[in-house]
Amino acid sequence: MRLKDRVAIITGAGRGIGRAIALAYAQEGATMTLAARSAGELEETARLAQELGAATHIVLTDVTKQDDVDEMVRQTVDRFSTVDILVNNAGIGGPVGLLQDNDVAEWIQTIQVNVVGTYLCCRAVLPVMIAQDRGKIVNLAGAGATAAWRNTSAYCASKAAVVRLTENIWLELDGKNVQINSLGPGSIDTRMWEQLRDGAELVGDQDLFELGKRVTSGGGASIDRAADLAVFFASDDSGKLSGRLISAVADDFDNLPPRIPEIMASDAFIVRKVELD
Repeated sequence: MRLKDRVAIITGAGRGIGRAIALAYAQEGATMTLAARSAGELEETARLAQELGAATHIVLTDVTKQDDVDEMVRQTVDRFSTVDILVNNAGIGGPVGLLQDNDVAEWIQTIQVNVVGTYLCCRAVLPVMIAQDRGKIVNLAGAGATAAWRNTSAYCASKAAVVRLTENIWLELDGKNVQINSLGPGSIDTRMWEQLRDGAELVGDQDLFELGKRVTSGGGASIDRAADLAVFFASDDSGKLSGRLISAVADDFDNLPPRIPEIMASDAFIVRKVELD
């Protein structure tokens, strides 16, 4: 079991990708704090994880609020003595439509959840991980991190920011045995994609609507594959791999371990400007 005796915090654990990661971690022996805003959904995830033998703790958490995040980490340390793994999965798709037509509060809220939430959670766990000289952080990115989509400016901007934040923290962790990476899950059939699909239909974005329709009709990426990548990042299999964006869809992460020294000596899997020859 690759995560035996490891303590993980998973945000947005009530449904979708967060729940899939929690169950994959349970199968690998992890102990977990499950965090989100909905008690009912968290209780169901906890029940399923406990059936797989995992010890769990639920903390109702709004990741945009520093006091909530600090309390989430405090309760985890009090209950399980440490934090070995953080999965920043909580996220929203945000408003769909032209930037100038977006509701300003909704646009800002997307940045608050996706970027500020990730920042606050990293900020809260890093002292624990650095003090124990061990830690793994997994930040959920998305297609918007590497490609611009019409009518999704808040989502794309936030996910690009998460990837660059991951790289910045990696540089600041130089010399520390704490690794941080971005996980590109692919377009998975979740509530977020249902909302993007419906929003695209309302604003007449046929391309985004057709993509959303395909994703939510069985043509999306594998949620299990995304969870497998989250296990890889959290386990010793990922070694010193850090500051990288790996896709569960496009990258053969099962065969990455032998190449990690080579990857870390290069700009591979890092977002960079590409110059013309």
